[in-house]
Amino acid sequence: MTRTGENDHMIRLNNGVRMPALGFGVYRIAPEQTTAAVLAALEAGYRLIDTAAAYDNEREVGAAIRASGLPRSEIFVTSKLWPTDYGYAAARRAFDASLDRLGLEQVDMFLLHWPLPADFSQTLAAYRALEEELERGRVRAIGVCNHNAANLERLLAGASTVPAVNQVELHPFFTQTELVRTHRRLGIATQAWSPLGGVNVYDAAPGRARHVLQHPVIAGLAEKLGRTPGQIVLSWHIQQGHSAIPKTVHPARMAENLAALDFALSPDDMAAVSALDTGIRGGDDPQTVTAATYPVHIRR
Repeated sequence: MTRTGENDHMIRLNNGVRMPALGFGVYRIAPEQTTAAVLAALEAGYRLIDTAAAYDNEREVGAAIRASGLPRSEIFVTSKLWPTDYGYAAARRAFDASLDRLGLEQVDMFLLHWPLPADFSQTLAAYRALEEELERGRVRAIGVCNHNAANLERLLAGASTVPAVNQVELHPFFTQTELVRTHRRLGIATQAWSPLGGVNVYDAAPGRARHVLQHPVIAGLAEKLGRTPGQIVLSWHIQQGHSAIPKTVHPARMAENLAALDFALSPDDMAAVSALDTGIRGGDDPQTVTAATYPVHIRR
């Protein structure tokens, strides 16, 4: 994975595909709000839209893409395979279903949503199905989410395609420094879900809720630079070469987040943000996830 230039804010994946560094995520956006939110994001200038079968809004994402009037080639669309559809045959069927819901003949990137460490053979079989879709040209890049270094090594031992992306929880309170080093060694792009630390608010255990954007260091940098706390954190991501996919349904906040691409933090500022790492994740530990962890019903 390499950055494609100093100012174009694109990431060149390990197979040469170019992906916008800053994208728009639709996790926890209700289906009835999704089409309007994605249309607003595309109008604001986003060109990476991140969805998943489990988000129950692929249809609405597809409707927004068609309604936008933008050439399909200008929009980078990511979706994900849910663990209940792991295994080779199930993954093939689920991939078809995602494309049908999106109304697309090709998706730009498709990811495995979680590893299944206790049944990794199913994870590997699902990834092999994605490798075949890559060869068929129905997806331009494939990758994973929430894989630690050990799971990446297990995957690579049985696969022929290095994941283009590993999408993981990553924010100033949970920087995953060692995993990022592994990504760089293997040529895998790091993509941050919950890049602003919101997972710490809505998913953390009682007594562990933390607010990244309210931390005095983040707030102080925002005041010093005349920026918002969210822009400080997103700039920190982008300057490290990461991709980030913040979510909002508010057009003003969409524009605010995109403006994080317009300035740079100093090395000292970057170090100050990185020093906030607690080593504590807000979301679930991927090593404990099974296919039954989240009872998700996917609209077929």
